[in-house]
Amino acid sequence: MTKILNWGLLSTANINRALIPPLQKSDRSQLQAVASRSLEAAQAYASQWNIPRAYGSYDALLAAPEVDVIYNPLPNHLHAEWTVKALRAGKHVLCEKPLTLSLPEMDSIAEAALSTGKVVAEAFMYRHHPKTLKARQLLDVGQIGEPRLLRGTFSATFSRPNDYRWNPEQGGGALWDIGCYPLSYMRALLGQEPLEVFGWREDGPTGIDIAFSGLLRFASGVQAQFDCHFAAAYRTQVEVVGTEGILTIPNPFVPGTGEEIHLRRSNNDVPEIIRVEDADPYLGEVQDMEACILDGASPRVSLQDSRGNLRVILALFESARTGRPVLL
Repeated sequence: MTKILNWGLLSTANINRALIPPLQKSDRSQLQAVASRSLEAAQAYASQWNIPRAYGSYDALLAAPEVDVIYNPLPNHLHAEWTVKALRAGKHVLCEKPLTLSLPEMDSIAEAALSTGKVVAEAFMYRHHPKTLKARQLLDVGQIGEPRLLRGTFSATFSRPNDYRWNPEQGGGALWDIGCYPLSYMRALLGQEPLEVFGWREDGPTGIDIAFSGLLRFASGVQAQFDCHFAAAYRTQVEVVGTEGILTIPNPFVPGTGEEIHLRRSNNDVPEIIRVEDADPYLGEVQDMEACILDGASPRVSLQDSRGNLRVILALFESARTGRPVLL
């Protein structure tokens, strides 16, 4: 008999809407419970989304014996605390990005995962989409020769002043929220960690960075550029310039609006359109957790990978603070 993983939602956050349908259609998972800071809110949410059980506190959900996996979509500054609590309560954890805001917090999660033997993964859902996997494959087989330059961008307009994203003490700001995507994506494509970074930031009235841009230098000689913005027109793209061509990935971080990759060789100005199958990246997250927990597979986003992205982000903040490059 196939083992079924029972999931619990740690809060009624809006991002749950993306994960609930995959959980309810999966053959190896089922959504069993939700918790809120009040029982009334949890019960109303459970009724709305047809979730069997509701809990009036986060601790009550962690203590629930029927729950195997916790999804942690709390504000950024609470990710580490409640991920560690869930692990120590014997639960596996899928936690929204960024997994932590500091290296000591990352160490505490790694230690808890090791001591409990439970799986924990950072929820970069784009990593599970066929478009991401295809882009990496095209680079691996040398379709554009050797990569020399990468560019990544993610901009959008955020206008919710009471949202935690505007609070620096809660891990708000453009780099933590959306800049982490091009950094993660470019690192994943290269399979390398940068040696040196340089960053600039523009602060908003609450003290968070509303815009951040930076440079990364890799040991292979590859250079990368990225930018993110909270007050600019929506735009997402990654471009890889190689010795023999250019790979452009439109809409790389939130797939689902036209699944294609553009490949332009240096001797041909007309790009080849490579179409890939559409898929729900949130279902990919669920299936990745299922494979790790039930089959012993390694998570596509490992703790080492998450730590690498965190180190880059922290170094960029330090560079912006000092006005100097930072070696990693």
